[in-house]
Amino acid sequence: MGCKKIFAGLAAVLASAAVTLLVHSCGIYSFTGTSIQPDVKTVTINYFGYTALKVNPSLSSQLTDALQEKFIKLTRLELVDEEGDLEIEGAVTGYDVKATAITANEEAAQNRLTVNVKISFTNRKYPEDDFSDKSFSAYADFDAMTSLDAVESQLCEEIIEQLCEEIFNATVANW
Repeated sequence: MGCKKIFAGLAAVLASAAVTLLVHSCGIYSFTGTSIQPDVKTVTINYFGYTALKVNPSLSSQLTDALQEKFIKLTRLELVDEEGDLEIEGAVTGYDVKATAITANEEAAQNRLTVNVKISFTNRKYPEDDFSDKSFSAYADFDAMTSLDAVESQLCEEIIEQLCEEIFNATVANW
C-alpha cells in the first residue's frame, strides 16, 4: 500500500510540474487571451482625436479612458504617457445615425448609431506587428420613436465596449 501512495504523490507532482512548465515555457500565453512577448513591459494609449462630422464632445475621452482601463485590467503592461513598448493612437472618424428598419408606411422603425475609428499600432520591440490606419466600426440600434439624445449615452457605452474589444484583440490578442 505504501508504494501506491508514493507513486500517486509522485504522479501528482509530475503532472503539476508539467502544467507549470507548459504554461511558462511559451512565455507569451496568458489566461486573458493576450500574446504579449515577455520583454514588452509598457503601453502608451494616446488621446483619440475626433474628425467625424457629427460631434459628440465626450466620445474621444470616453474611448481613450475605456481602452486604457482594458489594458490595465487585462494585461501586465504598465501604462506610460510616452514611448511605450506598444503605442496606440487613433481618431473617431465617423459618428452617424441611419434608419435600419422601414415600416410599410416607409417610416423608420429602427435607427442605428455607428461609430468608426482608425487606429495606428506601433510595437517598438516587434515592428512586424505594427499597423496603421486600420479601421474599426461598431454600432447599436435604437427605436426610431426615441430621440438620439435620450439614448445616446447608453448606446455610446455599448459601442465603446465593442470598439475596445476589437482594438484590444487586434493589438495584443492577435485575432
